[in-house]
Parts: sequence; C-alpha cells; structure tokens
Amino acid sequence: MPWKEINLMDQRLEFVHRALTETIPFSTLCKEYNISRKTGYKWKQRFLDSGYSGLSNQSTRPNSNPNQLSEDTVIKILQLKFAHPSWGARKIQRIFEKSYPFIDVPSESSIKRIFDKAGLVKKKRVSRVNPSQDLLRQMIQPDNPNDVWTVDFKGWWYSLDKNKCLPLTIRDEKSKFIHDVRLMKNQTTEAVKEVFLDTFKKYGLPKVIRSDNGSPFAAHNSPLGLTRLSAWWMSLGIIPDRINPGCPYQNGGHERMHRDLKMEVQRQYKANLSFYQNIINEWRNEFNTIRPHEALNYKTPFEVYTPSSLKYRGDVDEILYPFNFESRKVSSSGAIKLKNIEIFITNALAGYQLGLELKEHNRLNVWFNKFLIGEIDLQTYSFYTIQERR
Repeated sequence: MPWKEINLMDQRLEFVHRALTETIPFSTLCKEYNISRKTGYKWKQRFLDSGYSGLSNQSTRPNSNPNQLSEDTVIKILQLKFAHPSWGARKIQRIFEKSYPFIDVPSESSIKRIFDKAGLVKKKRVSRVNPSQDLLRQMIQPDNPNDVWTVDFKGWWYSLDKNKCLPLTIRDEKSKFIHDVRLMKNQTTEAVKEVFLDTFKKYGLPKVIRSDNGSPFAAHNSPLGLTRLSAWWMSLGIIPDRINPGCPYQNGGHERMHRDLKMEVQRQYKANLSFYQNIINEWRNEFNTIRPHEALNYKTPFEVYTPSSLKYRGDVDEILYPFNFESRKVSSSGAIKLKNIEIFITNALAGYQLGLELKEHNRLNVWFNKFLIGEIDLQTYSFYTIQERR
C-alpha cells in the first residue's frame, strides 16, 4: 500500500495508529504500506513527539524533552481512549491508574496533550442555562444513597429489525448507580410497575423517586398530578418528586446519563432489538463498576452505592391510621362517601384507604398513608388539594 499523495497525512496517521494499537509485526506493517522500517520508525516517533502536525513533510523533530512520556505509556493511554472514546482525560487517568498500578500515572494535562496530538479532541459549542435558584431549592437533595432515585424514558430509536427501542432508566441520584435500563414495549403503568417491582426486590425502596411530568409518572388532569403508579409509590411510603415542566436541568444527572447512553450505545451500534438489550446490559455494568465519576471523587458508582435498608415486603393490603382518624376507601370511580354524599378525590387512589382527620372550621384533613394530600370542606362537601388551599 504505497503512500497516496492526495491523502498523505491521513495515510501516515492510519499507519501510526495501527503501529501503536495493533500486534502486527512492525516490518510486516511497513511492507503493507510500501515503506522502509526506518521511514516507519521516523513517522511513529514524529507522531509521538508532535502529534498529527508532526506527520507533515515540513515538520521537524523538536529537541528531546526529559519529561517526555514513554512510548509504552502513550500507547496504553491511546488504547484506553480508543476503548472509551467519550471519556475525558480525568477518567482515562483514573482508569490508567487502576489498570497499570506499577507505571507512573501521567498528569491530566499530559493526557490531554496526547489526545490533542492524536486529533482526538472534539471542539463543541457549550449551551448555558441559568436556572432559577428558587426552582432548584424546591428539589429534594440526597445526603445518602437511596435518598432519591430518578426515573425517565430515554428518547426512542429504531433497531435494525425496525422495532422501537424505548429504554426506561432508573438510577440513584447520590451514587449515580444505574439500577436498570430496560427496553420497553410501551409506557403503560403495568409495564413500568413490573420493572420497579424487580428493582425494589433487588435493591430495596428509596425515600424519594424523582421524575418528569409525563405518563405514567404524572397526569395533568389529576389532583396533585397523581397516577396509579405514583399512588402505588406513596402506598409504600415513597415520596413522588417531580421536576418543573420544561426544566430537564432539574434532573441533570439523569439527562447526562442519557447522553452517554446515546453516544456509547445508540450511535455506536446497529443491532436488532434483542441484541440491543445485551449491549445495554454490558454498558450499564461498565458504567457502574468501571467508569470513574468526578462527582464521586473518581470512584465508581458500585464503590459508593449500597442497597436500601428499607426492604420491599409486598404491596400494602390496608393502610392503618391513628385511632382519632376516620377511614374511607376510595371507590372505583375515585370518590369516598361521607353521610351518603359522594366526594370525588381522584381515580388514581381507587381501592386505597384514606385517613380523615377532623380539624377546626368544619374541615377534614385528608391523608393518604403518611402524606397530607388535601382537605374536605364539611359545609360544601368539596375536596381541595393542598396546592389549592395554599
């Protein structure tokens, strides 16, 4: 394969890349490109010294640098980068340290220079969002693993066999640990509940689950936005926590994880639906157990996460309230009865027991499990949510 004048630099870069990453004998590789071993070593060394620009005919080799990294170190850095193209210098530095404990670890700036010389640094435009601090202060912030889980559907794409790939993702906000990435056939309550059942049985219960305002997590036409899914969470003592509409940055960590999934799975592989789930499982395992995270002081999520002490012991058959509460069961139509008067609450709570606490001014506080959800005006026998009474 003689050098072609029209893309000489690309030919040289391809040669150097193969020389650094493949196990083919160097003399054999030189013969393949129809160059001598001397010429091959010259371009290899120029690349190590000056990067891509060193492969031009006008380039001259700089004076030797006493702090120059060894060829073996550069090769190992590039191999890690080629294996994890979306990882930055810090992550590569940490994984290098774990992979090669007996080799001096290059500085972050040295690794960045290696990437830059190899033409592996992509320039991108950064869009800035200035979220309201008031909005962010409304979000429940975790102190420990399992304080807050986040859930969302990643945008779908088509597999090679023309099936829709629709991943449901569940993760722990504090440790970044991904509990599940499940390709779903649909977004129904029943399908999503099945995934959460598997997750609860394996990892226990969180204190809070944060979601966006889409189905089946929330409903715009339901009091407090309750759905059958979020009502089920509340029956287990879990607080539903929603971001504000149109504010995905409030679930920023989850969105970043989705971008990684898109770059490293959706755009990297073209496969049938059944094979995509295997690829996603491998990606999730790498994300949890191998990839270091800056926010975790470059530990992996697996090193930080611990299963919840709140164990899932099955669904609640009956919710018990204090002795001074009256208990009413929500009918299939979403109402309770007081003095033979039907008071509509919400269809989302159908079948559950509510606790009614008598307050002053002819009012009843309405509780669902440990959550105060609203009050009933005993003069009009009307139900008002907490939000409506504020």
